[in-house]
Amino acid sequence: MAGMETQNTNELLQIRRDKLAELRAAGKDPFTITKYDVTHHSEDVLAHFEELEGKTVSIAGRLMSKRVMGKASFCHVQDLKGLIQCYVARDAVGEDPYKDFKKLDIGDLVGVKGTVFRTKTGETTVHATEVTLLSKSLQILPEKYHGLTNTDLRYRQRYVDLIMNPEVKDTFVKRSRIISAIRRYLDDQGFMEVETPMLVANAGGAAARPFETHFNALDEDLKLRISLELYLKRLIVGGLERVYEIGRVFRNEGLDTRHNPEFTLMELYQAYTDYHGMMDLTENLYRYVAQEVLGTTKIVYNGVEMDLGKPFARLTMADAVKQYAGVDFHEIHSLEEARKVAKEHHVEYEERHKKGDILNLFFEEFCEEHMIQPTFIMDHPTDISPLTKRKPTDPEYVERFEFFMNGWEMANAYSELNDPIDQRERFAAQEEQFAAGDEEANHTDEDFLNALEIGMPPTGGIGFGIDRMCMLLTDSPAIRDVLLFPTLKTKDAKTGSEAEETEK
Repeated sequence: MAGMETQNTNELLQIRRDKLAELRAAGKDPFTITKYDVTHHSEDVLAHFEELEGKTVSIAGRLMSKRVMGKASFCHVQDLKGLIQCYVARDAVGEDPYKDFKKLDIGDLVGVKGTVFRTKTGETTVHATEVTLLSKSLQILPEKYHGLTNTDLRYRQRYVDLIMNPEVKDTFVKRSRIISAIRRYLDDQGFMEVETPMLVANAGGAAARPFETHFNALDEDLKLRISLELYLKRLIVGGLERVYEIGRVFRNEGLDTRHNPEFTLMELYQAYTDYHGMMDLTENLYRYVAQEVLGTTKIVYNGVEMDLGKPFARLTMADAVKQYAGVDFHEIHSLEEARKVAKEHHVEYEERHKKGDILNLFFEEFCEEHMIQPTFIMDHPTDISPLTKRKPTDPEYVERFEFFMNGWEMANAYSELNDPIDQRERFAAQEEQFAAGDEEANHTDEDFLNALEIGMPPTGGIGFGIDRMCMLLTDSPAIRDVLLFPTLKTKDAKTGSEAEETEK
């Protein structure tokens, strides 16, 4: 059976190529057409029928169905905004153009010019006076009722996924609106959008393994950035008091429902404020974006409602661990005590881990899953926060928060460390951790230290995971569902088999 299906498919594909050859021989090559004047989209015609009835419109899109009935036919054309029915009659378009129309294939791109009317069944329709073939589809779209359901194939051929699954297109339209709303909010708050290097000598600002590459012109090894932080802080030093960047960052780590090696991060920095100011900004930004894009501050993800309209909870990491694990780290004063309580609670740690690392491990083990409603987890250990200002009242902890929803970390923010002497010591501690086997530790960045020595004002900064925000606001189960082209293992485009390692 499989062999017969392949044969049938090959025959159908050949028929499409033969049709194209006929068109070219007749001087009707669709690929020579350079433009088509579109006056309306499908949604415009459907929504404004009363004012458009009897008037001429021109629409363009993909032929998704065709029902030929002798001297007249119906078809559906899909454009950016949806589907619209078209009525094509021989007497209206002419005998030869009608013959050409009957030869069209599902998937062909067409332009339809005609008048707007309603059929006897009440469906808004374009009564065609002209049908123009704009591009010939040489492949076969998936069967209409089953659609494109193979998840891996959907991600590999997103262009087909967008055609066959309208909800997928809606997700990416929403993603674009989310990012536009973020920009509007920040621009209105006086922030300036900037761009910083992706290729860097020192990939710092986060705990992650970088991708490495080589720049031939300078014969230097470079890395792809893992965060936006250190360059944006340089701009704060330079006097740009409110800056933000939305851009791709790259982390050489695993793939799962919330992680992709390249993803979209937004970081912003504001002079003369602290992490409390960043909390207020986060709360207001999330509310604004949800209201703008969804029309409500109540969002539902996987059946769970989260309310962005209420004040977000604020809880220290130590208090969260005390609440959910029953362990009070304010009463633990040494690494030995921390290791002992970790063993008692079956929390695995490494020899290089310090007391602060173990507190963070407790939080991840016992607390994260409970952070469903919007919650700020504040005051992290200094041991895990190399770029953050210490709390003046308790230097074992820093002025940092992570923002959680649905049990996920959605943002990470600091009162930024602006003491160059303290920063150098923290970098040195990170170098020791790297030497001890921590591949995600930061390296000393001398130019950044020089910038701090020039002088950086008190500053609040935050990093937002844009993809996770889009997942929540579009109720998408995996990060791949909000990335147009997620990272996948390379496969041969025609056979689907894994490509040879030697292929370039």
